[in-house]
Amino acid sequence: MADDPYAVLGVEKTASDAEISKAYRKLAKELHPDLKPGDKDAEERFKEVSAAYNLLKDSEQRARYDHGEIDASGMERPEREFYHRYADADGTGRYTSGAGFEDFEDVSDLFADLFRAREGRAGYGMGEGFQARGPDTRYHLEVEFLDAANGAKRRITMPDGKALDLSIPAGTRDGGTLRLKGKGMPGIGGGPAGDALVEISVKPHPLFKREGDDIVVELPVTLDEAVLGSKLEVPTIGGRVKMTLPKGSSSGKIMRLKGRGVKAKGRSPGDQRVIIKIVLPETIDSELESFLDDWRKSHHYDPRNELMGAA
Repeated sequence: MADDPYAVLGVEKTASDAEISKAYRKLAKELHPDLKPGDKDAEERFKEVSAAYNLLKDSEQRARYDHGEIDASGMERPEREFYHRYADADGTGRYTSGAGFEDFEDVSDLFADLFRAREGRAGYGMGEGFQARGPDTRYHLEVEFLDAANGAKRRITMPDGKALDLSIPAGTRDGGTLRLKGKGMPGIGGGPAGDALVEISVKPHPLFKREGDDIVVELPVTLDEAVLGSKLEVPTIGGRVKMTLPKGSSSGKIMRLKGRGVKAKGRSPGDQRVIIKIVLPETIDSELESFLDDWRKSHHYDPRNELMGAA
């Protein structure tokens, strides 16, 4: 991408992160290949817009672009390729280019490694034969609650227009990041490509909540089911199951369905916690009202005794 990313997104250089995100979402909705199949011009524009957004949404990359340290494609400018911000480094001289050398504790380690890689070659210079890993790219993906909990496959469109099948592991958490090896920016001088880092946002579910690897659900029951006990059908993230509700169950009682929570690789399966909620009928008929009136006269009890005694 050779164009100014601010111009590509139609924003000023002083635009806030929120303004940049808003401009990107607007353009992405207009240009996404899934919405304009076969439109090559829209596809090319979508690539440009996505690349511009991926550069500017990263505060570090944006600052580096604004200072002229990288170009609009996110690549190091030649004159800064080796000494990016070296003058500002701490006493250890740590190399912080973002071009894939973060594991070198000293810039001398980097040069020593480069020289070793080129030993035996005649007439090598500082630029000759230089290879570097490409920068990582960052993306954001919103997934359904059940897809994150149970695992799923999703097809996403990369900025270059290529479709990529993404495996979402079971137990993926909101805010987690998936790393796609070699799917980032191309390397320098034949070096390996960077990685694509996909940040996951999990949509809330109308019924289920997640606490660690446990799933929590509130289950409405009738007055007679709570008093007399019953076998009930309960929704879980893996489908419906049968559960026995004991006699005399009060609202707030928690039933545990062992192993019915999130089953993430490398961890013990979570449970599903079912919170009982007694729900009365919308209209109390005269028969029920008369029965409870008579029952209260001879079976009075106060569930708030303990509460009031502690106040």
